[in-house]
Amino acid sequence: MSDIIHLLPDHIANQIAAGEVIQRPASVVKELVENAIDAGASQIQVNIKDAGRTLVQVIDDGKGMSETDARMAFERHATSKIASVEDIFSLHTMGFRGEALASIVAVSQVELRTRLKGAELGTHLSFSGSKLEYTEQDNCLEGSSFSVKNLFFNIPARRKFLKKNETEFRNIINEFERVALVNPQVAFSLYHNDTEIFNLPESGLRQRIINVYGKSLNQKLLSVDAQSSLVTISGFVGRPDSAKKRGALQYFFVNGRFMKHPSFHKAIMQVYEQLIPAGEQPNYFIYFTLDPSTIDVNIHPTKTEIKFENEQPIWQILVAAVREALAKSSAIPPIDFEANDAIDIPVYNPVKEVKLQDTPRVQVNTGYNPFDTVSYKKPEFDWAKLYNDFEEERSMIQQGADSMEIPSLISSEPKIETEEDLESNRTEDLFGKMSAPCYQYKGKYIVTSLKSGLVLIDQHRAHVRILYDRYLMNLKQQQRASQQVLFPEVIEFTAEEIAYLPILLEDLHLMGFDLTPLGLDSYTINGIPAGTEKLAPVSLVREIVDRAIETGCEVHEDICESFALSLAKAAAIRSGKILSVEEMDNLLASLFSCPESNLTPDGKTILSMLTDEELEKRFR
Repeated sequence: MSDIIHLLPDHIANQIAAGEVIQRPASVVKELVENAIDAGASQIQVNIKDAGRTLVQVIDDGKGMSETDARMAFERHATSKIASVEDIFSLHTMGFRGEALASIVAVSQVELRTRLKGAELGTHLSFSGSKLEYTEQDNCLEGSSFSVKNLFFNIPARRKFLKKNETEFRNIINEFERVALVNPQVAFSLYHNDTEIFNLPESGLRQRIINVYGKSLNQKLLSVDAQSSLVTISGFVGRPDSAKKRGALQYFFVNGRFMKHPSFHKAIMQVYEQLIPAGEQPNYFIYFTLDPSTIDVNIHPTKTEIKFENEQPIWQILVAAVREALAKSSAIPPIDFEANDAIDIPVYNPVKEVKLQDTPRVQVNTGYNPFDTVSYKKPEFDWAKLYNDFEEERSMIQQGADSMEIPSLISSEPKIETEEDLESNRTEDLFGKMSAPCYQYKGKYIVTSLKSGLVLIDQHRAHVRILYDRYLMNLKQQQRASQQVLFPEVIEFTAEEIAYLPILLEDLHLMGFDLTPLGLDSYTINGIPAGTEKLAPVSLVREIVDRAIETGCEVHEDICESFALSLAKAAAIRSGKILSVEEMDNLLASLFSCPESNLTPDGKTILSMLTDEELEKRFR
């Protein structure tokens, strides 16, 4: 029997390795920009064509490479950043594996122009699928210029599974922002199809954050600063009143490297727990600086998962630093009372004039003398009359109670055995054939009866279900119902949102929004969907866009569902809203006419049934 185990060719091994390192065009941007940082660049320009499918070009003014180094850089496990195993535990560079360029060149066509500082000529190399096509001297600028063309041209399956251009470019922006936020000393620029997206000059850390996410964020940031022998923590956290349900800006960096750390995230959420509403997320930009030997970044090729030797003490220092930042600024969120359906409480006004006729008058019997026992006779109390009046009143109450018809929530009908019977009797109850009474409990739940027992319904979730089905039907049937606003409002989008917005505008229009571009990433809101007039237009649009980005919707049907759910949640009646009997009847009638009345579109329970059998058990 012949031997069957053999070594894979280098180009196949590189393609396999590229599956972990190079997942999409954004991965190419990340690796090339990080290499430029390691090369000491002070200016980095990124040019993108067709969301990276056609071209990813990174130009830097770093130290450059010689011809020999330029050719060696594309070999697998070739690096200038470590020389021994011990170096892995004292890293001061972004890269160290020596896999990035070999992986990139294995799945694309690459051109490199590079020149060492002070050298007369540079080098021009051209690769196609790991194969060197030609090399020549070139009169290029000092530094390096990598041009990655036709990504995954030799792996059609990988290219086929790339997302839409808007999604891929949004991922590129994410990677670009992560590197830019942690390197404010470097000037960055980003162009997509020859359109400038970012132009970030060299600046301080706070200014870099503002340049990336807009001036409106400036007043919402609180400085964080903590120093100890273990770690130095700096950066910014958002004011509690700037927390958002979706799209919060949350970044951790350690020694100039972006990382994800669920435990540290929980630490910050613990501090904000009593300061922000449930379900909302604060903004934060936290930078850790510590001894490289106390962390391990060699866990995953993307290097975003990092282990800390002293995680628990750092966790406590982080909590204390964030709590101190909030305490120093007195960042306590204002109490926001809902004015709708509020009770009018009379307020005493001491300045108000008091009329004399309103003053109570005391009647005095001037002829009464308590010491005159002869002429004055104490009146006798008629106990018999009091008793007779009491008995008469009690008799009237009893007669009224006997004749009164007390509505019962528990029906004496036999228990329904099938789900079809249950649905049928729900409809009968709610359309008047059985006239089941409705009651509201604590302004949150509606209680009514069915043949099989009691049912408790969450009024907010029920209304979300109703509105979701209605909005979704309008979107699918392209029935646009818009209400023009009296005073148009301006909304500003981030670069990430602008990249995703083109695939959302049509659906926003169908839903009833009227947006007009103003330039500079701003739009004016001229119209909103009918029925949402009491909602803030800017918050409504941002909620819908953030949800669409978070869920990564690309198919039209998925976008419609995301839009409908966002709008339904924003427009639905809130817990605490007092409803009339007619409103409760209409709500339940609409709910049970929905195809799905038990769960909300995102899977939350709408109603809970308490059967006759369960009730009987409770009273045994």
